[in-house]
Amino acid sequence: MISDSRTSAGVDNISSYSKMWRYGVPGQRQFVICSAGNLATTQAVIAALERDIKNTEETSLLNVTDMHQAAEYIGKISVDVQEKAGGGSVFESTFLLAGEILGSQSALFMIYAQGNFIVSSSQVPFLQIGEMKYGKPILDRVIQESTATDRAVVCGLLSMDATLKSNLTVGPPIELYILQHGSLTLGRYRSFGEDDDYMRDLRKLWNTAMEDAIDAMPLLTLG
Repeated sequence: MISDSRTSAGVDNISSYSKMWRYGVPGQRQFVICSAGNLATTQAVIAALERDIKNTEETSLLNVTDMHQAAEYIGKISVDVQEKAGGGSVFESTFLLAGEILGSQSALFMIYAQGNFIVSSSQVPFLQIGEMKYGKPILDRVIQESTATDRAVVCGLLSMDATLKSNLTVGPPIELYILQHGSLTLGRYRSFGEDDDYMRDLRKLWNTAMEDAIDAMPLLTLG
């Protein structure tokens, strides 16, 4: 999972908020959630999830039986929050949910503002929310079900960097979280600030590689 941390309510109101949350019980279940859309709706949904955990409610991320039920649960809360706010597209948020529950398959879901959701598959090996048009072409050309994790991480960071380059509403810090299938333990986390050495080197190498690729293309001869 990779997310940025910039929210925008116009050119004069740009702030940084994390869009990634992690929950779990070691050996039993692990979840990571990312969000896009209305900040107030997102924060209300996350607050409800955490309140249900704290109050040991009948349904929470700590007692859902599988990932499908977890996605349904988050979708229902999101719809309820939007309806209380008055409804309409201005209050919409979408979520990515990834994780695993002991005895159940690990999975990645995209939860729409309407509460329904889709799951990744061998035909759809990655899912995106938010501002995607600048970074998606990189993922489309590289990511497959068989792509190794380290390769996928580099591709994902380049995709995010392409989005940062072309859209001012997306910005650092960039957060990366890797959950390993079957481990049911906390994943690996890294945050990349604006002046991060790795991201600067990655950006420089990618720019050079693109320039070299363009130079290697055959020139068009016009009659």
